[in-house]
Amino acid sequence: MVRKTTMIGAGMLVLIASSVIAIAAYVGASERGQAWQSIAWPFPRDGWPPGHAYRCQAATCGSEMELYVRPKIGFCNCDTGVADDDEVDRVADLDMITPRFRPLQPGQVVQIAGMTGRTRNYSLNMSDGSTRQAVGMAVSHRCDLMVAVVQGKASTADLQQRALALLSSHDEAGWIKSAMQSE
Repeated sequence: MVRKTTMIGAGMLVLIASSVIAIAAYVGASERGQAWQSIAWPFPRDGWPPGHAYRCQAATCGSEMELYVRPKIGFCNCDTGVADDDEVDRVADLDMITPRFRPLQPGQVVQIAGMTGRTRNYSLNMSDGSTRQAVGMAVSHRCDLMVAVVQGKASTADLQQRALALLSSHDEAGWIKSAMQSE
């Protein structure tokens, strides 16, 4: 009888622990999904349509950061896609944040919404004299580009991790694929 009671008690503990873990995972996922708040496109009009812009407050992300994402239809080498770091430097909209940016190291291959391209880390010298970090990203589909840049005072590793989490979310990846007219 004691053994049966012990097994029932252990089963109840496992059930309770599983429930607590499931609730914590749900709450954590909800908080991550709400970390980025949509904001108005902050840049003046240029030759490309405005895209999506987001802000993550310091209270949620540890440091305030902003992410800007937009398609550039017909603006990619149809044969090679985003082939090198120079292309990321040219197309990633860093110059819209500040014309004073410099790469920190060679870039890396990245995949966003099923498209391949490159990502590269930068240091930004802002007009107010402050310094920020940024990660520029450019991926291609056929002859079209999707560019993104995330900037803030956080480390480039943190900026990239948080930006890629949003860009790979169901809603944002769906918008990216739709904007790029990809399958």
